Amino acid sequence: MKLPKDIASCHALIKSQQEVIDTVIPQLIRRIEELEKQLNQNSRNSHRPPSSDRPKRKPAFSPKKSGKQGGQPGHKGKTLEMVEDADSYQRYEPKRCKCGQDLSDVIKYFNERRQVFDLPKPELKITEHQSLACICPNCKKENKATFPSSVKSRVQYGNGVRALITMLSNDCQLSFSKTKRFFSDVFGYAINEATQYNTLKRCYSQLEESEAILKSKLQDSPVNHFDETGIRVKKKNHWLHGCCNDLYTYLFVHQKRGKEAIGSEYSVLPNYSGWAVHDCWRTYFNFNKCKHSLCGAHLLRELQALIESNSNWAQRMHDLLLYAYHKSEEGKGIAKNFHTIHLQYKRICSQADKEEPPPEKRFVGKRLKRTKGRNLLERLMTHQDAVLAFAKYEIVPFTNNQGERDIRPAKTKLKIAGCFRSFNGAQYYARIQGFISSARKNQLNIFNELVATFNGYNFLTVPDGAK
Repeated sequence: MKLPKDIASCHALIKSQQEVIDTVIPQLIRRIEELEKQLNQNSRNSHRPPSSDRPKRKPAFSPKKSGKQGGQPGHKGKTLEMVEDADSYQRYEPKRCKCGQDLSDVIKYFNERRQVFDLPKPELKITEHQSLACICPNCKKENKATFPSSVKSRVQYGNGVRALITMLSNDCQLSFSKTKRFFSDVFGYAINEATQYNTLKRCYSQLEESEAILKSKLQDSPVNHFDETGIRVKKKNHWLHGCCNDLYTYLFVHQKRGKEAIGSEYSVLPNYSGWAVHDCWRTYFNFNKCKHSLCGAHLLRELQALIESNSNWAQRMHDLLLYAYHKSEEGKGIAKNFHTIHLQYKRICSQADKEEPPPEKRFVGKRLKRTKGRNLLERLMTHQDAVLAFAKYEIVPFTNNQGERDIRPAKTKLKIAGCFRSFNGAQYYARIQGFISSARKNQLNIFNELVATFNGYNFLTVPDGAK
């Protein structure tokens, strides 16, 4: 670049360069700040999972500490205890005293007992079913005995094996190849992938009535949690949608995430009239039959991100939500001073409205650009009743953790087994996983319930009087 030869030209060059600097530098600073915020994101200040944290981060909010280490009051601990009658006994007698005396003929008495809980050698129990025939002495016709309806093939696996296949695939999130290896190593029989797939298909079919009952129970529930997560089906993005409470879980797979999926016939939400607990995703608010409550943990993480950017109002709002959380017995009761909390909430929003820069139009034809703080503030102001519902109504929880926990196994499934090879396979997984989750919430043995399912009944379909 050639330098100007006269002073006037130098001034003109400096002026033009200064204009570029005044335009570019603020953009670069803004971009650097955005990148730094992205680098500083973790599970405490964003929606990133805890597994992405390095090093391990503290939770977004901590419950009150009782001061007691280990199991807390009310926690049901499980310790290995002796049983009265063991399956087998081993007795040991002293042979010789330290002084050299032979003790073989000396009368012994009971001293101490110890028990070892161990597994027997695992093996498949093979039962041969034989059909007998005879000739009727009256009409001389041959009469053959019929096999039970469950014995359909010349050689087949029983319902216990089918239940274990289903449990390994869904509850343990194993792939077909790992399940095959497990059966080969433990039982000496390598179950092929076609058999596993057909087993899951059969279980899916057997659970059709159970799923309808689950949806009905959730439809009548006063509080439900809603969430969704992305999954891969045939190398394409799909969505696993969940509706649950503390007793039941219902899951379904859809190609879409938004209103088309949540408003479909598979969803519980369109006709639901109770409390719907969820994150602040806009689509949920399109459904007006239900009452909405927002997840406090999500809000605390977003506020924490603003606090790390030195936001005063975010710190005050963060403290207020935690205060309301503890005053409402950690989201399990009603805050007695709710009116005061509500007034303070409005004051903080007014303060935030002054602190946060107003929306600006950076590009022609584009929507107004807002900072993350402004976006969060507008959501807090628009949905303040949903934000504070946990402190006003005893039945409403503080977080949507229940919903997140019930869809999280799908992520483990994808990490271990990869994507689903077919949409049908994803549907099989969703229905069976919802049933397993529901059975576990009702303190039932998963293996036994799956065996019962293959036998034609389970805890949902058996009448209460027959249980």
